[in-house]
Amino acid sequence: MSARGKRKEDEDHVSEGDAPPKKTFRKDSDETDEIVVCEISKNRRVMVRNWQGKIVVDIREFYVKDGKQMPGKKGISLSLDQWNVLRNHVDEIDKAVNENSLGD
Repeated sequence: MSARGKRKEDEDHVSEGDAPPKKTFRKDSDETDEIVVCEISKNRRVMVRNWQGKIVVDIREFYVKDGKQMPGKKGISLSLDQWNVLRNHVDEIDKAVNENSLGD
């Protein structure tokens, strides 16, 4: 595979034993209708923003370009309907995570 097709893995990956994510609750001044809810790690954020007239929950990796944080391709934007489905299944997700982590 070419070097262009591969990206270096994040060195700041957060594992289960790390500190909780940093909550920032701020509105970015460069982007309108964009609220950073929390920083999962140094280069990963959860944001709520207005995209093409619709509210989305955006979980995305960022990179630095010319000293400015820029959104990367790696991530997902959930519509409010998708977010509500995910939110309504948090208990089942937690249960599955706990069941799978028992063998570790």
